[in-house]
Amino acid sequence: MTGERYLVGCGILRKEIRFLLEKNGWRLDAAFLPSGLHVDFDRLRNSLQKCLNRHDGQVALVFYGACHPCMDQMLDKVGVIRTTGQNCVDIYLGHERFCRELEQGAFFLFEEWALHWKEIVGSVMPGDPEIMRSIFRSAHKYLLAIRTPCSGDFSAEAEQVSAMTSLELRWVDVGLENLEANLAATLKQSGDTGR
Repeated sequence: MTGERYLVGCGILRKEIRFLLEKNGWRLDAAFLPSGLHVDFDRLRNSLQKCLNRHDGQVALVFYGACHPCMDQMLDKVGVIRTTGQNCVDIYLGHERFCRELEQGAFFLFEEWALHWKEIVGSVMPGDPEIMRSIFRSAHKYLLAIRTPCSGDFSAEAEQVSAMTSLELRWVDVGLENLEANLAATLKQSGDTGR
């Protein structure tokens, strides 16, 4: 794709963002990086920088939270802004709901992570499954699986993640309103209407 405007984002909400781009007529070329990069800061930084360099002068916005300790400094260097929020869950659910669930002990699970759980988590927690259960139980009380209007059926995969972490599985259906508002606000902040 060759356009003047570009979105670089985390692949965890690829389907939802593509849907909203189409729905709103936001003409942005989009590239999505693997969501599993969150567990490896060096790979996340390198992948994001390569993508930004490849599309130098085209980037309208970056769809990421503060998923790397130096995220904002990296983006400031190239004059690019990102969506406001701590992470994709915060951006998707809205800050108040995100904080409320987090305070109650939630570990958040989108379809993308449920489908690739062993690959993503196994890369940083290989070995004894009881160690992984212990780590998750020490920090969380339940697994909150988030179904979006674009989600497929990932109930079997979510059940497997629940068994692997020993966390109770809870479900929530959440619309695209917060995500849409965040994308629109970020486009406006970047001086771009997306049309």
